[in-house]
Amino acid sequence: MDFDVLTLSRIQFAANITFHILFPTISIALGWVLLWFKTAYRRSGDAAWLDAYYFWVKVFALTFALGVVSGITMSFQFGTNWPGYMQTVGDIAGPLLAYEVLTAFFLEATFLGIMLFGRQKVGERMHTFATFLVAFGTTVSAFWIIVLNSWMQTPAGFEMVDGRAVVTDWLAVIFNPSMPYRLSHMLLASALTVAFLVAGVSTWRWRRGDRSGGVANALKTALIIAAVLAPLQAFLGDLHGLNTLKHQPAKIAAIEGIWHTERGAPLQLFALPNAETRTNDYSIAIPKLASLILTHELDGELKGISAFGDDHPPVAKVFWSFRVMVGVGLAMLLIGVLGAWQFCRRGTLAPWLSRALVWMSFSGWIATVAGWYVAEIGRQPWLVQGVLRTADAVTKVPGGMVASTLVMYLLLYVVLLATYVSVVFHMAGKASKAALQSAQGE
Repeated sequence: MDFDVLTLSRIQFAANITFHILFPTISIALGWVLLWFKTAYRRSGDAAWLDAYYFWVKVFALTFALGVVSGITMSFQFGTNWPGYMQTVGDIAGPLLAYEVLTAFFLEATFLGIMLFGRQKVGERMHTFATFLVAFGTTVSAFWIIVLNSWMQTPAGFEMVDGRAVVTDWLAVIFNPSMPYRLSHMLLASALTVAFLVAGVSTWRWRRGDRSGGVANALKTALIIAAVLAPLQAFLGDLHGLNTLKHQPAKIAAIEGIWHTERGAPLQLFALPNAETRTNDYSIAIPKLASLILTHELDGELKGISAFGDDHPPVAKVFWSFRVMVGVGLAMLLIGVLGAWQFCRRGTLAPWLSRALVWMSFSGWIATVAGWYVAEIGRQPWLVQGVLRTADAVTKVPGGMVASTLVMYLLLYVVLLATYVSVVFHMAGKASKAALQSAQGE
């Protein structure tokens, strides 16, 4: 690989977005789970719900803090690494990012303090309302970010004037062709990520002997969420794929490993895409299934990579990222349904299933990152599809400057990520110890 400034800048932005997306993926849905815990407590008076709330609100605060600082770092790169981006589409990207700050971030930051420290000062109703506003704010924040990203994938509602994208219809910009599918897909990804995080950490506490009501309530809630939403995510993912076929057929060709336009394209279960020969080595495929899924016809025609000249993404990266996402998603579906059925029916989990849940605590991160790689790498060589090429937006600073900051970013992110995971389980251990001591005292 030629590590020029373009490649280094792409790697650096990929590192930043990979690290950053981990935390909003948790905070978006965790806010709503906290609201459920708090509402259940107010409705039932069962202190176990409040115990679950108090533990997971600490995780939310830690997650929110890392999401904010990593997001700020990422936003700086629009100017440092990709000045051509704002020069060309800043009249659209700038307002959308501003809307995210004005309508969402301020809302989250303002009421987060009440949510964390104000329960004894503002009363139960106001505290619950503050929890709702924080959860709502995280979702609105996700909405605006997905609007911008979707517009970059399927731009609409603008015209080019003197080399700059100028808005002609803000509603068309916001509700661009792929936005509903991407937003739904991302919100469900967040919910599943949180479901397995809550289930995994709660199961870890359960296996250590903490059978308190707060752990049981959190575990049951998380497993039900996983069992309900995993099949729904598969259904929405199929709709998203059909939308992508319509607007970004080159991405679909890379996902499916289709090198040449053909009818009755097979579904590649396993293959090693070979860019030199434009074939799939060691292919294991189901005949005609890709065409059936995407066109609803056994002999439906799908365009291949060769139909797009040089304007296509790197096939192997997109091909394997998609399969990692789907593979983890299928594991979530299986474990979620089995876990919910077993725990709701028996009030316990088989040893193998409890071990699987612990190991899958952060499985949502893997699926989400793989999905984002499909979306972002699959758009190449375009930064804004059909409008701005990635190579035309990159900085002109020396590659050595980008390389040095990249190394610092990577080292810092490894340390912060390891610290985050260890702190979550450290807090879980302390909570379990306190619960066990309380049970012994009684």
